[in-house]
Amino acid sequence: MVSVEQVKLNFGGFDLFKGFSFKVNDRDRIGLTGKNGAGKSTLLKMIAGLLHPTEGNIVVPKDAVIGYLPQTMILNDTQTVYEETKQAFRELLQIEKKINQLNEEMATRTDYETDSYHELIQKSTDLTDHFNMMGGHNYEADIEQTLIGLGFKRIDFSRQTKEFSGGWRMRIELAKLLLRKPDVFLLDEPTNHLDIESIQWLEDFLKNYNGSIILVSHDRAFLDNVTNRTVEISLGRIYDYKANYSKYLELRAERREQQIAAYRNQQKIIQETEDFINRFRYQATKAVQVQSRIKQLEKMERIEIDEEDNSRLNLRFPPPPHSGKIVVEAKEVSKSYGSLEVLKNIDLYIEKGEKIAFVGKNGEGKTTLARIIMNELDYSGKMKIGHNVKIGYFAQNQADLLDDSKTVFETIDDVAVGDVRTKIRDILGSFMFSGEEADKKVKVLSGGERTRLAMVKLMLEPVNFLIMDEPTNHLDMRSKEILKQALNDFNGTVLLVSHDRGFLDGLVNLVYEFRNKNIIQHLGGIYDFIRDRKIESLKELEKKQINAPSKNNKKETNNTSEFSFEEKKEISKNIKKAEKQVEKLERKISELENKVAEMDQQLANPEKADEALFSDYEKIKRTLEQTMYEWEISIEKLDESQTQKTW
Repeated sequence: MVSVEQVKLNFGGFDLFKGFSFKVNDRDRIGLTGKNGAGKSTLLKMIAGLLHPTEGNIVVPKDAVIGYLPQTMILNDTQTVYEETKQAFRELLQIEKKINQLNEEMATRTDYETDSYHELIQKSTDLTDHFNMMGGHNYEADIEQTLIGLGFKRIDFSRQTKEFSGGWRMRIELAKLLLRKPDVFLLDEPTNHLDIESIQWLEDFLKNYNGSIILVSHDRAFLDNVTNRTVEISLGRIYDYKANYSKYLELRAERREQQIAAYRNQQKIIQETEDFINRFRYQATKAVQVQSRIKQLEKMERIEIDEEDNSRLNLRFPPPPHSGKIVVEAKEVSKSYGSLEVLKNIDLYIEKGEKIAFVGKNGEGKTTLARIIMNELDYSGKMKIGHNVKIGYFAQNQADLLDDSKTVFETIDDVAVGDVRTKIRDILGSFMFSGEEADKKVKVLSGGERTRLAMVKLMLEPVNFLIMDEPTNHLDMRSKEILKQALNDFNGTVLLVSHDRGFLDGLVNLVYEFRNKNIIQHLGGIYDFIRDRKIESLKELEKKQINAPSKNNKKETNNTSEFSFEEKKEISKNIKKAEKQVEKLERKISELENKVAEMDQQLANPEKADEALFSDYEKIKRTLEQTMYEWEISIEKLDESQTQKTW
């Protein structure tokens, strides 16, 4: 599909890519990984044709459609959400317009027997066939399904795109890209602006997509659920693994251990050979053997150990000052923006030392409540901050608030006070801004570097209550893990607004879900919440199916006497058939869930986990998803049949 051939890229004397090759095959799901600045986004731009290598080639078939979603883009804000999304079907709309023009022309002409009229009919027929083959009659339903999957409501469809935040406008661009159905998806951090439910929808879409995908993401759970291959960029070279991200980490560690063992063994042989040559170099009786050993060394293919990128964040939050037991106490807190009510009668109680997460769809008020706690917004109700509680706040747009005209050093020097000012370069060094990096202008920093710099500012003053709104956006995997460990080690109170399941897992023990202007408390971690939420959603679905008889059944329900004996017999037969199908599928679901549980245990043991087992595991999970879908359809049919039976 796409071939990257001996690609090199030089930036002002610095080799970002040192010459590497790999191929993208049909239905590949590639996770592109590496530290911030390794060149992941640059490689995507090159494949998209927006950048060209210094040496080498990137070969894309002429008829292949490449869909590229960058991290940031210039957005068009002149249309409604629906009309803008509709642009994904530009070619289809042009065909539809041409068909309408031809039909209008045929309607006004009367020369039915002429060759030109028959040519007109043939043109219209050919275009209509092409239109139907391209799914012309389904595009409106596809638009609606995609927008709703990405978190939009139907009432949003007619709103102007300029009314939405940058994150929501990015979703519109993602919707357009998904609807184009390209042969190769290039997605650069697509989950940064999505909530948990939208991320799960996108996962399902990508898993079932027929094309190839190259994905840059710092969301480990998302990578694991979508990808089947990992390409690591490290120090200008790539390392290709036929596995998802978690498995790649294991394979990379094993590969390095094997490399080191083989390297040491070879070095021992080389040393022994060189010792022999040096000892007998001038002895005539050993001349043949010496020459043989010299040739042996010359022919030997030297083993090299992969260079390891050891640059890493060194992060520890200052010890928190002592505070009272109660950190936040809110009663009947409400917030409206004009006529739009966001929060209604919220009660919230946070105790010292708790680590909690705010989750839910975007626009449900997570950031709003965080800002109310910070006393940055007006509200109605009561909000009490506990005794001696000192808050440190990392806003979602914190990195964007930095002054582009200043250097990294100046940014921290402006806010540092006292003895800290003498240690600024040491502090910056621990955040990977050592040496000349500290003198860089903020405007040239990557998203991850800006986030790290904003984190330095947060840590200059000791606090005992950290409020962090999407702190992991733009951080690479290692930096996220280090931040997660630092928050785990922090003895104060932590409130996280985040959609990153992998980051929240093992970090928070209490989840507040924002839904319908209120909050719902879920005890336990993030995956406990996701499991509970799915069960709850399923119950709501069943309730709706039972309480909402179909339009076709209304007459039958109200006129039971109109059923004949044969009709009643047929309805009873359908109910029994549907019940058997439901029971059969429930047994199958139970068996598949047991298999998944068994394989989870096997995969937890690296010695037993191989590529074949992993492949079987993915197949069984896909079968389970399909069976669950069939079960939902069967439940619906059973409910319809039972609604008919009213005698």
